[in-house]
Amino acid sequence: MRPAPIAVSCGEPAGIGPELAEAAWQALGADLPFFWIGDPAHLPGTVPHQLIVAPDEAPGVATRALPVLRIDMAGPRIPGKPQPDHAAGVVQSIERGVALSQSGKASALCTLPIHKQALQDGAGFAFPGHTEFLCHLAGAEDVVMMLASEQLRVVPATIHIALADVPQALTAPVLERRIRITHAGLIEQFGLPAPRLAVAGLNPHAGEGGKMGREEIDLIAPVLDRLRSDGMDIVGPLSADTMFHAAARARYDAAICMYHDQALIPIKTLDFDRGVNVTLGLPFVRTSPDHGTAFDIAGKGLANPSSTIEALRMAWRMAGGAA
Repeated sequence: MRPAPIAVSCGEPAGIGPELAEAAWQALGADLPFFWIGDPAHLPGTVPHQLIVAPDEAPGVATRALPVLRIDMAGPRIPGKPQPDHAAGVVQSIERGVALSQSGKASALCTLPIHKQALQDGAGFAFPGHTEFLCHLAGAEDVVMMLASEQLRVVPATIHIALADVPQALTAPVLERRIRITHAGLIEQFGLPAPRLAVAGLNPHAGEGGKMGREEIDLIAPVLDRLRSDGMDIVGPLSADTMFHAAARARYDAAICMYHDQALIPIKTLDFDRGVNVTLGLPFVRTSPDHGTAFDIAGKGLANPSSTIEALRMAWRMAGGAA
């Protein structure tokens, strides 16, 4: 049985989100049905769109137009210039996508890029970003941010914090939760019955036996030993500078890194345009393109839809479709 269509939240109207929605429909059409939740007045109009009142209308509509579940917002879209009056509608788009995904009326949620400052200014948005807001809406205890492509899957154990704050934030319970959620997500959502995990060290050369730091000895290694005793296939702590060449990547299904750039630099170097942001630990599938609002090119017809198309394809596969 074919999965339900994918819900796509509108993202920041002043960014490239509306352009990405149209380009993705043009590329995928009815082969991978999705519907965009937003104000139709904000679409550039490069492709036809058609309003729907329920997600189950989307597959039929997608043969001839971009299906749109309408949310009216105050004022026009001005590319590159966020409008505070749009913020409540952007939040509503995300909330609607989550509700439809949780109810099964949508098979997954793909979120287009938001601008956190615009949401804070216009709607008092109290979350650091999409991931934390989705965790709140879903009532999940904890979630993990994974960046994934055909070449590599990476998970940063700590995310949007200063590098100086990483050693304090990187506790044994945090690291263990991140690894357990990743392991479960690879089984449940990626269909890998026995995931192979590789874990990076925090320090250069994974601490080199304590000469360059003791986090590997005192923190990381004991966590990994506990997880191995539970039956996980897991190696580390490894020196991060030797983990990402082709032969090394062939030996694991996902890499757990200790901080943001340690994880994101290799995947963005290997596959910048097709990396996908996946949230593990939610009770539904959520993906997102791995880039921001791109205000500098919004409205100029320069937006590259590759990451959005890959995010939709990955969500479709994770939901049980073929893409």
